Amino acid sequence: MTLGIESIGMVIEGRAEIADDYWGGIESVIQLDEKFPIDAVQGLEEFSHLVVLWHFDQASPDDVEYHARSPRGNIAWPATGTFAHRNHRRPNQLAQSFPRLLQVDGLRLRVADLDAVIGTKVYDLSPYFTEMGPRGPVREPSWPGEMLADYWTEK
Repeated sequence: MTLGIESIGMVIEGRAEIADDYWGGIESVIQLDEKFPIDAVQGLEEFSHLVVLWHFDQASPDDVEYHARSPRGNIAWPATGTFAHRNHRRPNQLAQSFPRLLQVDGLRLRVADLDAVIGTKVYDLSPYFTEMGPRGPVREPSWPGEMLADYWTEK
C-alpha cells in the first residue's frame, strides 16, 4: 500500500545555509498550502510549541547510509546504527522538530528553533502536547550532548 504523502507547506523564511550547528536565534516561516481553509489553523495560536515533520529534500538520496558509523565522523564517539542517528542519512530522510510557535498569520506560521532551511518541504505539523511527550526518565549516552553542545548556540 502506497501512502501517497504530499507536502502541506514549505519553509519560506529563515536560514538558507545547511549546517550542523548554530541554529540558535533562527526564526522561520512555514507557509501552509493555499488549498487549506484558514480555519485549518484555528486554535493553533494557543500552543507554545509545534511538532513539525519535514523532509531532508535538499540532501542526496545517495547519502543514505545503513551501516553503523561514528556521529559526524568523529571516532571519539561510538559507531552507532542508522536508527540511532537523527540526521539526513536515514532511509526516508524524514526529520521532526519541536519549534516554538511565535505567530499565526493566516496560513503563515512564524516559528523559532526549526532546524530546517528555506525551501524545505513540510509534511505534517501538530501542536505539542505535554501529555504525549516522554513518560518516565529519559536515558541517553553522553555523545549526543557532546555532539550537540553548539546546536542551539547563536552564530
